[in-house]
Amino acid sequence: MRLLVLAAVLALGAPSLAQAGSPDGLTVPIDQARILRIPRQAGSVIIGNPSIADITIHDARTLVMTGRSYGITNLVVLDTAGEVMLDDSVVVSAAEDHSLRVYRQGSRQTFSCAPTCEPKVAIGDDTGAFGSAVAQVQGHDGLSQPSN
Repeated sequence: MRLLVLAAVLALGAPSLAQAGSPDGLTVPIDQARILRIPRQAGSVIIGNPSIADITIHDARTLVMTGRSYGITNLVVLDTAGEVMLDDSVVVSAAEDHSLRVYRQGSRQTFSCAPTCEPKVAIGDDTGAFGSAVAQVQGHDGLSQPSN
C-alpha cells in the first residue's frame, strides 16, 4: 500500500504585537510571550479567556502576554481612574518558525527542525504522535528531578 505523504515547511517570520485598535488586534504565538507597553499605570487588567492567552503584570506600565492555546479572546486594560486604555482582541496562533508538518492521510505530526528535525508537541497532531511526544518530554524532564 502506498502512502501519500505531504510535508510543508512554513518559514514565517515571528509575529509581533499589533498596535492597539488595529484590524487584526494583538497577536502572540502559542507557547510564547510578548511585551506590551501601556502609556499609563494600569489599575486593572482583564483577559477574556485565560486558557487562550494570559497576562502577567511586570510593572505598572509593562504587561507580558503569553499564548496558551489557539483561539481569539480579548484584553481590557483600565488605568487607575477606571478609564479604558486598551480594549482589543487577542489572536493566538501557531509559531511556525523551523516547523515541519507531515500529513499521512487524515493524521498529522509536527517536527521542530532547528537544525535537525525532532518530534514536537503540537495541538492538532494525531493523538498517537502527540501522546508519544508528551511522554518523551515528561520522561526527559523526570531525569532532572531528584530521586527519593
